[in-house]
Amino acid sequence: MSVIEERLRELGYEVPEVAAPVAAYVPALRRGNLIYTSGQLPFVEGALPKTGKVGAEVSPEEAEDLARQCALNGLAAARGVLGSLDKITQVVKVTAFVASDPSFTGQPAVANGASVFLGRVFGDTGIHVRSAVGVSVLPLDAPVEIEFVFETSE
Repeated sequence: MSVIEERLRELGYEVPEVAAPVAAYVPALRRGNLIYTSGQLPFVEGALPKTGKVGAEVSPEEAEDLARQCALNGLAAARGVLGSLDKITQVVKVTAFVASDPSFTGQPAVANGASVFLGRVFGDTGIHVRSAVGVSVLPLDAPVEIEFVFETSE
């Protein structure tokens, strides 16, 4: 078992299977020493645990948990390309899209669900740049969708 996956277990998490694409794309693609993921929805065993807009049908706290699930799914996509999460040398970029009620402005706190989680998993290697963007709607009425860029030395 990889060191990173052991760390995830210590934190109470496991990397899921790679989520099947819902359209014409691949979950992750390697270009040079960078791994780019497609937008990761918060699927759990193939289903969205919650749908709707953050600040209306979905609470900010629920959305933060969903962002963490997006991060787990992003790690699954990266592992699918790399074979092992131990090959990740840096979390480079996190881009969070939050389906928001028009009055909701807490997108950065929602994105922290992924950012803080990656920091706990990777330590200094998990420090990254980030964008958190409010949008009117996401695929399948998901509350959160997140893209990741990871660096590898191999």
